[in-house]
Amino acid sequence: MLADPVDTAIEPAPYLADVADGPDEASAWWVRAKDGTRIRVGHWPGGDKGTILMFPGRTEYIEKYGRLARDMVARGYGMVAVDWRGQGLADRPAHRRDMGHVVSFDEYREDVAAMRQVLDQIAPPKPWFLIGHSMGGAIGLRALHDGLPITRAVFTAPMWGIQMSPFLRSISGIVMGLSGPLGLDTKFAPTTGPAEPMAFEDNPLTSDRDNFDYMSRQVAEHPDLALGGPSIRWVNAALRESSTLLAMPAPDTPALTILGELERIVEPSAIKARMAHWPGGRLDLIKGAEHEVLMEAPAMRDGILDAIVTWFEGDSSAA
Repeated sequence: MLADPVDTAIEPAPYLADVADGPDEASAWWVRAKDGTRIRVGHWPGGDKGTILMFPGRTEYIEKYGRLARDMVARGYGMVAVDWRGQGLADRPAHRRDMGHVVSFDEYREDVAAMRQVLDQIAPPKPWFLIGHSMGGAIGLRALHDGLPITRAVFTAPMWGIQMSPFLRSISGIVMGLSGPLGLDTKFAPTTGPAEPMAFEDNPLTSDRDNFDYMSRQVAEHPDLALGGPSIRWVNAALRESSTLLAMPAPDTPALTILGELERIVEPSAIKARMAHWPGGRLDLIKGAEHEVLMEAPAMRDGILDAIVTWFEGDSSAA
């Protein structure tokens, strides 16, 4: 079941319109989760087709989806996005604000419940649809199991497993098992560290230079949005949640999953296994696409957005 939302008023929050490149009409709100953590929820009003709940991935924030909101508003949908705890302008870990850290993914379930508090007060038009990207795909899948009232869902490169090098995979059990007893849970996970600018060449996110520069510019102009690698505890929690979700039966919600054939961050085999056993589900593999399928080159991206809208409108036929 969904965690009980904290009974609190929402308050206006900053929205960084200068880097969002989103619709002119936008607002953002602060709300506190049940444990007191303050998260940020953004809203772009749209047409009469309903509202998309955008669940971002790790390191992400509301403004990163300004362009997506612009395109979806043009297609008749409003959109809501969230800064999960520990990223964007939401509350960060006390021990190190540039480290992604949770003790358990149940903390994100509290964030979803807090987001519901905002939805109840701003009352965006129904039906509600879901787009869950990367880590947001794991949070979104759990939210469907918890009863989030979604009509149809889309997952883009969902984090239902994490890619690891053969060496890291071979030692992961030992590292994770010893991290708690050795007091290493709040250290950066192996091969990760503080946030650093990424070069476009051979980046694992997108093949499109314009969208790569769009994402890079947001963090450069607002450094508070930057986030480095995850803690060992976060990785441990993510692996546990991924394993748990894959062992659960698929929800009843019809779901379209979109995966780039060049994916290098999440685990494609886990995604294919999940979708192979999802009645009413479909998996689309996008040739030439990297992890950020919503931020690929226009010719590729426009086709993906058309497929998402077609899915939301109830056509589950093959693309």
